[in-house]
Amino acid sequence: MKRAHHRWYSPSLGREMDLLVLGHGGARVVVFPTRCGRFFDYEDFGLAAAIADRLENGWLQLYCVDSVDQEGLYADWIRREDRIRRHQSYERYILEEVLPFADGLNHGTFLITHGCSMGAYHAVNIALRHPHRFNKVVALSGRYDLTVSVGDFRDLFDGHHDQDIYFQMPTQYLANLEDAACLDALRRLEVVLVCGEQDSFLGSNRQLAGLLAAKGIPHQLHVWNERAHSPKHWARMIRLYL
Repeated sequence: MKRAHHRWYSPSLGREMDLLVLGHGGARVVVFPTRCGRFFDYEDFGLAAAIADRLENGWLQLYCVDSVDQEGLYADWIRREDRIRRHQSYERYILEEVLPFADGLNHGTFLITHGCSMGAYHAVNIALRHPHRFNKVVALSGRYDLTVSVGDFRDLFDGHHDQDIYFQMPTQYLANLEDAACLDALRRLEVVLVCGEQDSFLGSNRQLAGLLAAKGIPHQLHVWNERAHSPKHWARMIRLYL
């Protein structure tokens, strides 16, 4: 399997960012890491190995990006307004730097966003906010409103809410979305959600699926037995859905 590590200074983020490309061709998959994770985690968790045949055959090519969650969404030592601004800068990094880089390596191919747990949030959010840029999203074990405490997972903004936060929470902005052109683009997007029946985030997945249905956006919601929130489960899921 072709493997290449890349690093460059990101103007969007004001620091160097790492990226790992796995595979030589096929559909491009932007892979977001789990909470505060790193670009190498997907490989270290054995997930790339689970689809090694598809990478080696040129059916899929992974772009495993780094995270800045520890500087933004999970940076509870900085102001809440600054947390969401750092996240917005990360979105610009993906759209203005990672996507052009991927297009330069593998021009014009099918484009997928994908992630597990916190990575699923990132994958869903960027695809729903920019549906004209993507073709498919595969989100495993995610939660889609970070302002709602769920089990041991707290509200990341400590009760604060503003317009910037609203437009980064999929189950909030999708509920009120009426723009015809945006909805048309979303209806061309393939959305796959997967969650365990005992996962704390199942309610969030069902809420998102309900909103997608209400807006006429085709989607799939697959509910697995048990919690199914671990690399061994994600390895089986990606064989089926990615």
